[in-house]
Amino acid sequence: MTTEADVTTDEGHLRFEHEAIRSAADLYQAGKAARTRVPRSIHGAYTPAPDRDPVGVLKRQHVHRVAELIPLRLERMTANPFAFYRGSAAIQAVDLSCEQRTGIDVTICGDAHIANFGIYASPERSLVFDLNDFDESAYGPWEWDVKRFVGSVVLAARQSGFRETKVEAAALEAAAAYRTGLRQMTGLGVLERYYLRADVSRGRRALSSQEVLDRAIAAASRRTSARVVRKITRRAEDGAVTIVENPPLLAHVPEATEQNMLEIIDAYLATVPSDIAVLLSQYVTTDAARRVVGVGSVGTRCYIIVLTGPAGEPLVLQVKEASESVAVEFGGATAGRSPVFDDHAHDDEHGHRVVGNQRVLQSVSDPFLGYARKDGHAFYIRQFRDKNVSIDTETLDFRPFADYVDACGTVLARAHAQSPDAPFIAGYLGSGAAFDAAVVEWAFSYADQAHADYLTVRQAFADGEFSAPAAATHRPD
Repeated sequence: MTTEADVTTDEGHLRFEHEAIRSAADLYQAGKAARTRVPRSIHGAYTPAPDRDPVGVLKRQHVHRVAELIPLRLERMTANPFAFYRGSAAIQAVDLSCEQRTGIDVTICGDAHIANFGIYASPERSLVFDLNDFDESAYGPWEWDVKRFVGSVVLAARQSGFRETKVEAAALEAAAAYRTGLRQMTGLGVLERYYLRADVSRGRRALSSQEVLDRAIAAASRRTSARVVRKITRRAEDGAVTIVENPPLLAHVPEATEQNMLEIIDAYLATVPSDIAVLLSQYVTTDAARRVVGVGSVGTRCYIIVLTGPAGEPLVLQVKEASESVAVEFGGATAGRSPVFDDHAHDDEHGHRVVGNQRVLQSVSDPFLGYARKDGHAFYIRQFRDKNVSIDTETLDFRPFADYVDACGTVLARAHAQSPDAPFIAGYLGSGAAFDAAVVEWAFSYADQAHADYLTVRQAFADGEFSAPAAATHRPD
């Protein structure tokens, strides 16, 4: 007869012995305590380094870019001070590396200026307002995103011709939106804040100006792969659909590069969800071209790939080169990715970095996101023009502009709130406006610096100082 004493049990101990749970309340209090070590007012001081060299920083960036496109990049950057700011993230990264900070790192956008927010379609086909550029994303100081964001508000508001009092009001509203948004979101559970998103089709939270939002939604509905195919392609005599060139903005690539694109797409399929891989297996790649994009991105390798489905339906993918984040290369940020990614990719897999960080920072991401490497270059791939549209802030009157930057600040807070140490930041910022006032003071000083850099670079460009770098020999890719 078996008794209870004869039964051997192997009871688990996980309920008693497990890793300590990080308390959000404790992190919040640690953030409050950090104000003694790093007063919030200290963020108002901007002191340029005596050896600043904005021209030299841009030249360093150009070494690995397509040489023939560098003049176009400089033309776009020197169009006006705000355009220059958009393209000068590397210069600012150098400057921010010298700034005081709390020592708390999160997944950052790395280039959180107000033109890098916008509307796009979710997989459920609703329209979402969120961050939309992650080329410079990294794991680094949260302050860098906030300062780049508020600095962009000042420059964009000046570009729109607002009085300085209104410029200051908009900048303060942007900073306050980040602070209050982060405070509210870190008061939620991590799962609740993960599911938060600014759905502009329901509730229309992103912008309170109905007219501005309606124009943006109408524009987004027109930006589809099918529409872009109709716009940039033609049907040849044999029935094939081909891309119509518009060099240097859009140009066909050599046969060897086309073969590279096919190999990149094959490698990319291993990095997308299985349902997307099955979907894409029903398409055939029918054309490829190099495309010039953005301001700061000009000179990086970027392509559009046209795919055709069994019913002749088009799909356009964008293949974009991913290099090291300027936050790491020029700013010395901790790493390209959060430590949780360490076992999943090597440090030089920047396509993986962009895709991984995008999924962390966005409330919902393109299901076609993936990455690949080819011949020493990293790329990330996404759907091209899936109802994505940015707000042209120069067309906005003051109140819609202020609404817009308020929405951007809230979205940036939501992005930072996904990182484990976000409650620390909320505690550090607090409920008052001390940090708001300091970062706006910094933003005004830095906007003046960026304007001076714009004039310096514009003159250097006119004087021919930006000759093609020796290392960037011409490649027809």
